[in-house]
Amino acid sequence: MKELIQFRQELHQHPEVSGEEKETAKRVLAFLSNYPPSEIITNLGGEGILALYRGKQEGKSILFRCELDALPIQEINTFDYKSSYEGVSHKCGHDGHMAILCGMAKTLHENPLEKGTVMLLFQPAEEDGNGAKRVLNDLKFNTIKPDFAFALHNLPGYKKHQIVVKEATFTCAVNSMIIQLEGKTAHAGEPENGTNPALAIAEITQVFNAKINTDVASNQYCLITPIHITMGEKAYGVSAGYGEVHFTVRSNSNAQMRIIESNLEENVAEIASKFNLKVKIDWTQSFQANENNIEAVDFIKKAALKKEYAILEKELPFTFGEDFGLFTQHFKGAMLGLGSGENTPSLHNPDYDFPDEIIATGVTLFHQITKEIIDA
Repeated sequence: MKELIQFRQELHQHPEVSGEEKETAKRVLAFLSNYPPSEIITNLGGEGILALYRGKQEGKSILFRCELDALPIQEINTFDYKSSYEGVSHKCGHDGHMAILCGMAKTLHENPLEKGTVMLLFQPAEEDGNGAKRVLNDLKFNTIKPDFAFALHNLPGYKKHQIVVKEATFTCAVNSMIIQLEGKTAHAGEPENGTNPALAIAEITQVFNAKINTDVASNQYCLITPIHITMGEKAYGVSAGYGEVHFTVRSNSNAQMRIIESNLEENVAEIASKFNLKVKIDWTQSFQANENNIEAVDFIKKAALKKEYAILEKELPFTFGEDFGLFTQHFKGAMLGLGSGENTPSLHNPDYDFPDEIIATGVTLFHQITKEIIDA
């Protein structure tokens, strides 16, 4: 564990944001060179790495995925391994997730599989929602067809080492909407000579707000959060002719999210037409819901029971987004939670730090999941 903890802290000290994980990837490759896989694929969907550990005989193939990227957040911790870079830090625990997969590499090298294949995916750009899509669209990934795919996320607010599972939706679908409204600029004393987007922005906001259903247990769950509004300039003699409003939209199913998106676009088009505005709509940072496969969840529970870890079967999905949901659309898969402490700072907080003592839990659980599937 000392080696993995030191590596995790090294990663923490040298964070890189989505799409810029070049040095992080180099560090992962350097670690893997000590425990060489049967095959390694690099530059996958950007800086992604896929390490394959094959057994002596054919068998089931299992993919485990972690994330390479950090966040554009200024760290306020003062320990020795605090982030070396201004405004960038590992505040979601991806450094710990990488350490867990590196622990799997070490375990699989020292205890080679008798049969089957384990694939360790170090995925870039999870935080901006682009990484999973880029990996899956990469031609180098075309031949990768795992029988099962798994990922975990550390969970502050839950007991350390606790395994959190849920069938069906584990994390919600999230998509962010950018609405651009173009009218006509005019003199503030003669606003009738222009087309100001203010009333349209207000009506869009009110219409969207009326659609909110905060009951995450409901099939109609819909959370719409205003994120950013801009209009005109600080020129008090000018009636604005252009405005933007941004929202983040959440649903607890991918199918319902598509319905919501279409409905919102129709509403915006109608309101823009009503106020004689040209409209452009873009969607960004899209995260598919993690819709967990029942069989995959069952393997997680069997492994956790075998290792005598406490299991919490969650009733409701998490409302945050996680782009592993794209993998669970393509393969039998599941995301699970790993408790990182009831009094641990929340994810994305500037004082958050992944607890090193749960690295071993993640490695042991993933290795036991492997055994359960291969021996089934």
